[in-house]
Amino acid sequence: MNIRSKNRNLLLTLLILFWITPSVSKALSLREAINEALKNNFLIKQRMETVSASKEQKKIVKTLLLPKLSSSYSYQRLKERPYALFENPLLPEEKYRVHLGDRDRTYWNITITQPIFTGFSLITRYRIASLGIDLSKEYRHQAELNIVKEVKTSYFQVLLAKRYVQIAKEEVAQLKSHYHDAKLFFKQGIIPYNDLLKSEVALAQAKQRLVKAKSNLRVAISKLNTILERQIDESTQIEDIGTFVPKSYNLEQLYQQALKRRPEIRALKIAIKQAEQKIRLAKSGYYPSIYLVARYEQTGTDLGATENDYGNTKNASIGIQAKWNIFEWGKTKAEVRKAEHEYRQLCYELKETEQMIKLEVKSAFEELKVAVENLETAKTAFKQARENYRITELRYKENLTTSTEVLDARTYLTEAEVNYYDALYGYMIAKAKLEYSIAEEFSE
Repeated sequence: MNIRSKNRNLLLTLLILFWITPSVSKALSLREAINEALKNNFLIKQRMETVSASKEQKKIVKTLLLPKLSSSYSYQRLKERPYALFENPLLPEEKYRVHLGDRDRTYWNITITQPIFTGFSLITRYRIASLGIDLSKEYRHQAELNIVKEVKTSYFQVLLAKRYVQIAKEEVAQLKSHYHDAKLFFKQGIIPYNDLLKSEVALAQAKQRLVKAKSNLRVAISKLNTILERQIDESTQIEDIGTFVPKSYNLEQLYQQALKRRPEIRALKIAIKQAEQKIRLAKSGYYPSIYLVARYEQTGTDLGATENDYGNTKNASIGIQAKWNIFEWGKTKAEVRKAEHEYRQLCYELKETEQMIKLEVKSAFEELKVAVENLETAKTAFKQARENYRITELRYKENLTTSTEVLDARTYLTEAEVNYYDALYGYMIAKAKLEYSIAEEFSE
């Protein structure tokens, strides 16, 4: 075989290996998961469209402040030529007919209208539209905070589910080793048959817990995939958290941050400003509306209105037009009162929301304190349970204790491991809740 054939075969082999080798997806960090969710989530996209719509609404309202150019065109064909009857001064009994126009009538005009004063309604509408953009941005921010919280919670639940699988595998491996030791001791007549059965039952139960833990892990990953807008069955890999030091917080500072940064508070304050402008808008009905109107027009008998034997074909005018609804059976007054009631309702809602957010901060703060204390206790218990199992297993191999003691020690160790990781990731979830309560999207 020549060198060229060997190279061709080598290249073919490499291509086959490339296609059959399963691709390993890169593990996502928490920050990457958050960024992906914010980029792909449909609710965020919906809120972004709302912001864009608000910007377009502002442009629409702005056009109301500018001059408007309009034009109209009409054509009529009369059955008879228009005329007027006049008395003959020489023959009073007779009247003579004078034609006033042709049967064909064509008219067109171009009109420019510029608002001069509208009772402050146009500028008020413009301010309301500008505030509407800020309001829609706060709604988008609120949606982002909710997504971040969901990602963090789901992310830590996946890590916890992975730990459960790890604990179950470790338990199966250790109980399998213990079962082999017990089987050997039984054959040597050192332990009774029921001790062997206990070891066998414990191993079977551990295998069942492993199957359940793997199933729970798959469900947790699917939930995270749903938040990330990935395929639900995608085998998403995520990074575990590194070492960390529990962070201390000042409750009063947390209150201040939450009241300053929470989108619900900011949105209500913007809505209150809008309500103030709506009161002003309602009061604009008390004032007249004044417009400057300029017009150019042509009247004739042909389609272009350029021929007219009975008058001038073209004319131009400029003037002031005023409109004032003086009496509308209390409609304007009722609209003003309605706007004032809506303003006060929003003020009350703001006060209530501030209290609810402070309560939410307090609850998350206390939950985090409990999680920190539980973490320290669980960590100590985990170390003790692991050492207890190691000693008990050694004593069993020296035939100094029973199989029951080994199984109990393994049960204590499993519970201690579960409690430790529950406390560890429980702390991370509690921290995520606290960060949400003060509108902090991400912190290391």
